Amino acid sequence: MTNRPTLPSDQPAFERQARRETPAWMRGIYAGLCLYLFLAALNVLSSGLGTFGAESDFLTRAFAYGENPFIALLAGVLVTMIVQSSSFTSALIVTLVASGEMTLGTAVFAIMGANIGTAVTGVIVALANMRIKRNFRRSFTAALMHDFFNILTVAVVFPIEWLSGMFHEAGRGVFTRLAGWLAELIGLEEVARPNSPIKVVTAPIVDAVNAIGGFLLPTSPAQGLLVAGLGMLLMFAALIFMVQNLRGALLRHMDGLFRTYFFRTDLRAYGVGVVSTVLVQSSTITSSLMVPLAGAGVVRMRRVLPFMMGANLGTTVTSVLAATANPIAAAMTVALFHVIFNLTGTAIWWPMRHIPLRAASWYGKLAAKQTRYAFLFLIGVFFVVPLAGIAATELFMSLR
Repeated sequence: MTNRPTLPSDQPAFERQARRETPAWMRGIYAGLCLYLFLAALNVLSSGLGTFGAESDFLTRAFAYGENPFIALLAGVLVTMIVQSSSFTSALIVTLVASGEMTLGTAVFAIMGANIGTAVTGVIVALANMRIKRNFRRSFTAALMHDFFNILTVAVVFPIEWLSGMFHEAGRGVFTRLAGWLAELIGLEEVARPNSPIKVVTAPIVDAVNAIGGFLLPTSPAQGLLVAGLGMLLMFAALIFMVQNLRGALLRHMDGLFRTYFFRTDLRAYGVGVVSTVLVQSSTITSSLMVPLAGAGVVRMRRVLPFMMGANLGTTVTSVLAATANPIAAAMTVALFHVIFNLTGTAIWWPMRHIPLRAASWYGKLAAKQTRYAFLFLIGVFFVVPLAGIAATELFMSLR
């Protein structure tokens, strides 16, 4: 019996995959390019909205419709559910505030809605485990922890912000005033400076897209609308490419690390949620990754909630980045409100985390016994309630 030489095809698959893995320095360059395109897209979007808003009252009327806090909140839920990314929604809200097409009062409530809307992906992921009842109960419970944390935080912050704003001359609630005070400490101007370093660096792409809009369409409102649409597409593409790049580098070996190191304590789980979401730039990705891991028993259920809290805080980095692309006080105030909102939620529910944990466990068991309750939660919370709430609020306002 002769020994034949080992051929490349005989090598284990993981070794061949390791050889083909993209070098870290190339991933770094790619991540930097994605970040540049993301910032450029924000300025393209701002330019298009500014042109469109100056030439048409459409946006003014559209956002005046959303001046009601309840409508702004529910619209934030719907938009984030549709685009499946709170990073995208929060960046869009910050850009709209910077361009003057959305008021600060509307934006802060829309940011709250975005936090609820981003949790829909985890629920959808959990439904993939319906055939195995035990795994489905655990994974659906993990997804519900993200939902209940955001819903309970909104239930506390929304009335405080709304009621305190009614007694303020500018209509700003206590959380918005705190965020505004922090923005003032940073020392940003009330209007954007034309020589902002980021605006200068991204100017070639903004000018190129504006030129395309001017070449394709004759009127200024149409050009602004096209440029805004191209900016949104570029922003979405940059976020997708950024997530794919970082996810490939960061999440490949996470399963083993989750088992051995990351989830020994609640505080460590929280820190992992923050750091991993900052690196991946998507709480949708990190929280959705947690759902199947919890369903398979890789992560203990009591560690899932701190991780989800950390992921919520980590995703606020995107809105802060958006504010740096549009460095004015109002935009930074919205971004800092996003940070304060999630820190407040953590401060409230960390010492009382048995409340969202028990609520999620109760409904998870109910959904595992009768799966229709899982679909009722998904459709009701993320679709029926927002649409019915917007319709009811508008009807009530019209009858006044």
